[in-house]
Amino acid sequence: MHDSHSERMSAGETRAAGGLALVFAFRMLGMFMVLPVLATYGQDLAGATPALLGLAIGAYGLTQAVLQIPFGMLSDRIGRRPVIYAGLLIFAAGSVLAANADSVWGVIGGRVLQGAGAISAAVMALLSDLTREQHRTKAMAMIGMSIGLSFAVAMVVGPLLTRAFGLSGLFWATAAMALVGILIVAGVVPRAAGPLQHRESGVAKQALWPTLHNKDLLRLDFAILALHAILMASFIALPLALVEQGGLPREEHWWVYLTALLVGFFGMVPFIIYGEKKRRMKQVLLGAVVVLLGCELFFWAFGHSLRALVVGTVVFFTAFNLLEASLPSLVSKVAPAGGKGTAMGVYSTSQFLGAALGGILGGWLFQHAGLGGVFLGCAALALLWLGFAVTMREPPYVTSLRLPLSAASLQEVGLAERLRAVPGVADAVVVADEAAIYIKVDTQQLDRTSLQRLIDMAPATC
Repeated sequence: MHDSHSERMSAGETRAAGGLALVFAFRMLGMFMVLPVLATYGQDLAGATPALLGLAIGAYGLTQAVLQIPFGMLSDRIGRRPVIYAGLLIFAAGSVLAANADSVWGVIGGRVLQGAGAISAAVMALLSDLTREQHRTKAMAMIGMSIGLSFAVAMVVGPLLTRAFGLSGLFWATAAMALVGILIVAGVVPRAAGPLQHRESGVAKQALWPTLHNKDLLRLDFAILALHAILMASFIALPLALVEQGGLPREEHWWVYLTALLVGFFGMVPFIIYGEKKRRMKQVLLGAVVVLLGCELFFWAFGHSLRALVVGTVVFFTAFNLLEASLPSLVSKVAPAGGKGTAMGVYSTSQFLGAALGGILGGWLFQHAGLGGVFLGCAALALLWLGFAVTMREPPYVTSLRLPLSAASLQEVGLAERLRAVPGVADAVVVADEAAIYIKVDTQQLDRTSLQRLIDMAPATC
């Protein structure tokens, strides 16, 4: 609520956000590069079956989902850096194990170990420790963009690296990236004074139960689970369809993914702008799920030529990118004041569970029902998701503020209730142990002066 909102990020904040975005990107690159190549190159591994290759693709999601929130909480107790260093070393060890594997089980073990380096929550918490309130959203957006970019790069670089150095070379590259990540955290990312208690950036135990009982949040958790399950399962079938039905050698797949991701990225932008400006994100979301469903049915019915597969893949990625970009912002809109960090923790756990489920089910379906079975299975999941999504409410168009409170303000009874009465304030909660108040506001309806007056009466110390 001060002039500091117009300040630029300091050099330290820029280094922190840029460095941690790079750490995230390298790690996600290591996770994603395997996707376009494992179904085809993995067939050369001893003991490989489609079901086991599916397990190898999705296995990292299981350990990631189980360990992410505990690692985040551990970082509150022993510090962020030890958890991040340990996580990156575990990830590197998993990559080395997979690189040296000559059987499919070795690769599965490596992927399980890769996922055990579950540092997402600890990295986000460190970012919060190192950035001021008014720049935190910007810093989080940089990490979000780095994840999106690493996915796009992985789709292209994965096939090129594997063509040059084989599957083991790909895993050695991911091990090297994890070690570079450690050097970036040690050398580039500034030191924090200490862990910040901050409800928006980490999982708060008090907020966990209400989050798991919030139907709107559960719908979004199911949405990201379904989206990543469909993605992983599709990546068991698509590379094989390109080889078997499109006649495209596995070494040439990179240009299909490059085209799909470039067109998909620019194709989604107008829809997101329309949804946010016109406040019709629900319609945009539903439309994208329908397109995803249509793509899977299209692959099943018409995916018998290279042209059809490329067109289908381009449309698939447009819908996928749109959903991947808009779902996290919907979570932060729907989460109660002070509950965003917890809601995002549960959301990303659902995302990793979806990845594991998609890999495992996709491989099993391919083994028992062929390519068509995988596409139909994905279509059935999209249809189920559509059933859940139709019943969601239009999300509130709100942004979150966190305002520090003075000792005098903390003593005030009913401050949150009075703030909720201000037009445009959707929710407010005082968190005494952080000496802060979390507020969710609709910027189009907010009476800024009334809000400022109330806060000035309860003097804030920024």
